[in-house]
Amino acid sequence: MNNFLLVFAMEQESQDVFAGYNVLHTGIGKVNAAYGLTRALQENRPQLVVNMGTAGSRKHGHGTVINCTSFIQRDMDVTVLGFKKFQTPFSDTPITIQYGQRINDLPEGVCGSGDNFDASDEAAAFDVVDMEGYALAYICQKENIPFLCLKYISDGADDDAKGDWNTYLHHAAEVLKGALEKVKM
Repeated sequence: MNNFLLVFAMEQESQDVFAGYNVLHTGIGKVNAAYGLTRALQENRPQLVVNMGTAGSRKHGHGTVINCTSFIQRDMDVTVLGFKKFQTPFSDTPITIQYGQRINDLPEGVCGSGDNFDASDEAAAFDVVDMEGYALAYICQKENIPFLCLKYISDGADDDAKGDWNTYLHHAAEVLKGALEKVKM
């Protein structure tokens, strides 16, 4: 795994559990994630980019690791100008990016990424809601770098999300490391 790049939004998600791995902390949100990964790719082209971290879900229970293989930019909404919800205007990129390695032992899911901590009823439309996955998958797809996304469900994407998320950070890192160690690539 020396030429794998593990990408987390923040250090709190990796919890110093990944010593010996090539780890990148991008910062929170799609812009920070895109900038951080792009800079890292200028310095070194990994064999695989692995995005790991916490996420909310109304479909999967706390502690579940979801293998995201489809990504939607859930905060893209230009419907007032006649575009479909989630469609980026004047772009040939499909609404749903189908780009991610599949791990057979884990539940597969659709990740809705947006620059907000979504606790609304709209979060139920996705298996996982996060703030970086779409941007990272998009860059890896454009750069033709294999991409794996593993998200630990830390909260129910609801009004209790803040307290749940803080409680599960260290446990999430341990569980994600265990899932990563099972990956045979």
